[in-house]
Amino acid sequence: MALPKFKPVANASPGTKRILKPLLGGLLALLAAAFGLELSNNDWDAGKILKGTPPSEAKILRDKNGNIRRDSLGQILTRVMRDKNGNVVPEGTAGAKHTDEYNCADFTTQPEAQRFFDKAGGVGHDTNVLDGDKDGIACESLPNGAKK
Repeated sequence: MALPKFKPVANASPGTKRILKPLLGGLLALLAAAFGLELSNNDWDAGKILKGTPPSEAKILRDKNGNIRRDSLGQILTRVMRDKNGNVVPEGTAGAKHTDEYNCADFTTQPEAQRFFDKAGGVGHDTNVLDGDKDGIACESLPNGAKK
């Protein structure tokens, strides 16, 4: 079986060239963008963006070696802006930080930290290790906040 012979693009018909030029241009632009993202070590979860999540909340987290971080269920971790109560809030909200930037020192009581921890996904999504022993209880060393 003989392989088909292809003629160079330079010898293609004007109609074929009219179709191929934008197609090849788009492919080159896509490759350049992917190369730029790889060089800058940035990635976004396209599935979340297509579902309407803002790009600022779809940026994929990486570890210090540049590897993509995953939760205990194997799902890719992305940056999400949250208030101290654990609610997802828009970028620029006063007092809010990305989920992975919170630690136990940000909370006054254990119930306050627990509320944040639960809303942020609990044990499976503990990007900031509020629950070091993975027993489902966040910031166990904080006071319980009960009034005496």
